[in-house]
Amino acid sequence: MVHEKKIVEEVSGWLRVYDDGSVDRTWTGPPEVSFMAQPVMSHEKFIDGVAVKDVDTDSGVRVRIYLPEKNTTDSETLPIVLHFHGGGFCISEASWYMYYAVYTRLARTSRSIIVSVYLPRAPEHRLPAASNESYFALLWLRSLARGKLQEPWLNAHADFTRVYLIGDSSGGNLVHEVAARAGTEDLSPLRLAGGIPIHPGFVRATRSKSELEQPQSPFLTLDMLDKFLNFALPLGSTKDHPITCPMGDAAPPISSLKMPPMMLCIAETDLIIDTEMEYYEAMKKAGKDVELFLSGGVGHSFYLNKLAVDFDPSTAARTEELFVAITEFIKRH
Repeated sequence: MVHEKKIVEEVSGWLRVYDDGSVDRTWTGPPEVSFMAQPVMSHEKFIDGVAVKDVDTDSGVRVRIYLPEKNTTDSETLPIVLHFHGGGFCISEASWYMYYAVYTRLARTSRSIIVSVYLPRAPEHRLPAASNESYFALLWLRSLARGKLQEPWLNAHADFTRVYLIGDSSGGNLVHEVAARAGTEDLSPLRLAGGIPIHPGFVRATRSKSELEQPQSPFLTLDMLDKFLNFALPLGSTKDHPITCPMGDAAPPISSLKMPPMMLCIAETDLIIDTEMEYYEAMKKAGKDVELFLSGGVGHSFYLNKLAVDFDPSTAARTEELFVAITEFIKRH
């Protein structure tokens, strides 16, 4: 008799875990938004001013590189933005349309080469797997900077003295994590010039006021927050774990960390704005170079919602402001 496998856990349209340990990440929510979770093929020809290729690095990390087409005002080499995607450490893929739409645009507007990391996902790969992979990607860039390895696009066009980390949602946690680890490492001649956590998943084991009071959004519900982190955190850990609560007692004191300049991007109606602000205050109190960029009237990861960006003038305007702020931050550092 064939065993009919049963769903043991389900997360709102995004993810089903079965009793045999297998995981199905087929989108089962509203079909009209499924295109955002579809992969986009790489294309080494320039389309809308950006070429895209996937690279399996010597360190085993897989990355997607976005190279903007040279324009007359570009400097000889372009900064690198190392990107960690969101998805609560459980879903998403660097090749998804929602990231493709955002990071081709960022490559064009900020005149940067984006390097987006394919992250291992929980529950198959619990933390610190994604954190380690993100860090190995930075060390791979260092090997290129030192001439020990070659990647034609980066070796020809990148300025390794201007490397920035950027991450969406749980990818924002990885920005902090990787920056903190990089502070203990000799990266030369590579220089980590800044970090941009966007709506990072900083939380505590106890519910914050904003978690109880703010509206839930398609990109973040309390159900997603709780279940994804339950899958992702090491067994026996709570949300007070250093990766999800870097401002908490279980994490190394922020004052002890050597951090690059940071721009924390937050959204006014984000469920987790209270704990994100707590991180900002902790960074300031520790004397770190941190600035805050607030998007008014929008929620968690609003700029990843292509339909809202295209059809809602307010979301479009907030998204444009966010791109301008990121571009300015990169230019200043």
